[in-house]
Amino acid sequence: MAEDERLHRTWLHSDRYVPSRFVRPALRFTEIEAAGGVVLLLAAIAAVIWANSPWSASYFSFWDIHIDINLGAFHFSESLKHFVNDGLMAIFFFIVGMEIKRELVKGELRDPRQAALPALAAVGGMVVPALVYVAFTLNSGGEAVQGWGVPMATDIAFSLGVLSLLGSRISVGAKLFLLALAIADDIGAIAVIAIFYTDQLSMGWLLTAIGGLVAVRVASLVGIRSMIVYSAIGTFVWFAVLESGVHATLAGVALGLLTPAYALYSDEDYRRRVSWIVQGYERDAASPDAPDRIDQQATDLVKIARESVSPLDRIVHALHPWSSFVIVPLFALANAGVSFAGVDLGEAVTHPVSLGVALGLFAGKAFGITGMTWLAVKLKLGKLPPRTSWRDILGLATLAGIGFTVALFIAELAFTDELITDRAKIGIFVGSTLAGVVGYLLLRTSEEAPVASTPVTDPELVEAQA
Repeated sequence: MAEDERLHRTWLHSDRYVPSRFVRPALRFTEIEAAGGVVLLLAAIAAVIWANSPWSASYFSFWDIHIDINLGAFHFSESLKHFVNDGLMAIFFFIVGMEIKRELVKGELRDPRQAALPALAAVGGMVVPALVYVAFTLNSGGEAVQGWGVPMATDIAFSLGVLSLLGSRISVGAKLFLLALAIADDIGAIAVIAIFYTDQLSMGWLLTAIGGLVAVRVASLVGIRSMIVYSAIGTFVWFAVLESGVHATLAGVALGLLTPAYALYSDEDYRRRVSWIVQGYERDAASPDAPDRIDQQATDLVKIARESVSPLDRIVHALHPWSSFVIVPLFALANAGVSFAGVDLGEAVTHPVSLGVALGLFAGKAFGITGMTWLAVKLKLGKLPPRTSWRDILGLATLAGIGFTVALFIAELAFTDELITDRAKIGIFVGSTLAGVVGYLLLRTSEEAPVASTPVTDPELVEAQA
């Protein structure tokens, strides 16, 4: 089925028609994330192979190469691995921030009644895994218990990638439920990173960063449209956050949340302005200075077309492929390499940290999300997506236990002991694999979601019924 036809026959949560422009960006986001999940998987496998090959020493020495940048008062000195984690991953979190903004303004989280179910499900999917982890590590001593945040995160790319293998068997409403849940999960993970995994705080630099964010907001309010200006301020904010002690990637989230989600020109403005320019083109075609006028009209058309798309959509369209196919795979390549040389695999897998992470992701996510969803529905705080069974919810909840990217990210922040970090990574590998396989099987053996049969006549609408 062609994409437009599929979109126009999509069943969502409500009993009313929903403009397709609100749905199409979310589905496009899921498609890019799903495709990026394949590259991410290959990068993770490559990292493990490289770290356990005869050239394993080169893996660790390569990512330990230091980068020094000095521009006046600006001084950046980090290893290549930290450059990826602190620098490039800020772009990933920038996109996460923009997707959170879009969901809050236009998407599944914009309506409190629709947002309640995935938001509450996300809470269950964060609290229960953390409790499972603490139960396994509480008596371990040392810094092991500090990793309670590791199994809280859902990897959007991998979970949506597995979901894409099921095709039309899963309703779009269920897919958007998982996306909204993962976005709410990201909000929680970001809060955990900001509050619990910040070691030292420099109030001077933090206030400077806040001042930069205020400057971004003021520039937007006064109508500054130049991306060069925002890029310069954004880089400054990122550096200030890095120096403040708060993890630098949170600058990307903050900037994403400040990105305007609406276009300068409405649809009506766009049609009116384009119509006026086209009429001028036809009127001036025979004029002696027609070439100059036509050039100006073409320039005006480009500007109007550009400003009829929101800055958020333009930036996501430009950066999301780079994030999914380059930045996140580079992060996996830099962080997924665990050396098994001289390691007792039995001991490694049964280590309290490994078990806590693995079972937190696999069992904690499944029971936490399903249980909280059931409770929310029973209390009439939300309702299941149309044509979605409780077996589907359990399958989606299990898939949410694929916690690769952000889980690795939090593991790097939570521990200083490399041995414990490696045990956490092993737990991430095991738990995410179990969650992916079992979640797929649960959804694969579920009844196929029926296709909506009511025709849609308005090309601007997709049908939505409960």
